[in-house]
Amino acid sequence: MRLITFLHPLSNVPQLGVAKKDLVYPFSSIFKSEIPQIYADMNVFIAHHTQEMLESLKQASAYEPLCALDSVKLLSPIPYPKQDVICLGINYLEHAKESARFKQEALDEKRENAVYFSKRVNMAVAPNAKIPAHAELTNQLDYEVELGVILGRDAYRVSKDKALEYVFGYTIINDISARNLQQKHKQWYMGKSLEGSLPMGPWIETELNPQNLSIKSYVNGELRQNSHTSLMIFDVASVICELSSYCKLQAGSILSMGTPSGVGMGFTPPKFLKSGDEVRCEIEGIGILCNVIE
Repeated sequence: MRLITFLHPLSNVPQLGVAKKDLVYPFSSIFKSEIPQIYADMNVFIAHHTQEMLESLKQASAYEPLCALDSVKLLSPIPYPKQDVICLGINYLEHAKESARFKQEALDEKRENAVYFSKRVNMAVAPNAKIPAHAELTNQLDYEVELGVILGRDAYRVSKDKALEYVFGYTIINDISARNLQQKHKQWYMGKSLEGSLPMGPWIETELNPQNLSIKSYVNGELRQNSHTSLMIFDVASVICELSSYCKLQAGSILSMGTPSGVGMGFTPPKFLKSGDEVRCEIEGIGILCNVIE
């Protein structure tokens, strides 16, 4: 089931809907709620949804569609994340190797512990929207296709075997990174947090196996990243289990599961992004997230 946040051509008010067979079924026509925002804000829906609501959404085709999918403007499924996105660093071994080469550091191939960092996101960039180049701050803007995981309920001290029960759904994230700022500050927060550096979408897919998906990215049609989520060093369930052992993960929390090899800094010489470049991220079972550098 694919859940979207969208704008109808005749309205500037965001709505939530189900995308099914190239048609859009708005939440407001499927069920009634005493909370009006539940039809317009994915964070509100995640916080207040019930299993019965999800079952009704699965039967969306029994209702009257609003319009064709290609007639609406897709927004990021969660345009305004409630908190910083929690990201995993170097969660694919081949990316760890290229990262070490770029930084001229020794590689720790054991990878016994995950690397976590946060990414400030005031507003997530929508599918087909522009990504700011920030040319005054960086000439090393890079792309990173990643699997995004969205939690559907609060998670605290969750066991690994129960962890995926806390997942609301999955999306595609492009973890845009300014490599020079990462190097300058000796940590990743600001290099990952430039305004407009989190394209996310095109929707939330609620039903798939997160460890059995091909994951790719293209720049101007050239295949750059080509891997599989089974190659993650730390899988989704393990990450939720570990993070929730430290602190409560709130419903609506977004986890970004790291990127495979093939990012711009991994080439010799590096292939960083420039104005006009098109970045297309693809994850099997979810779809395509495409954006252009402003």
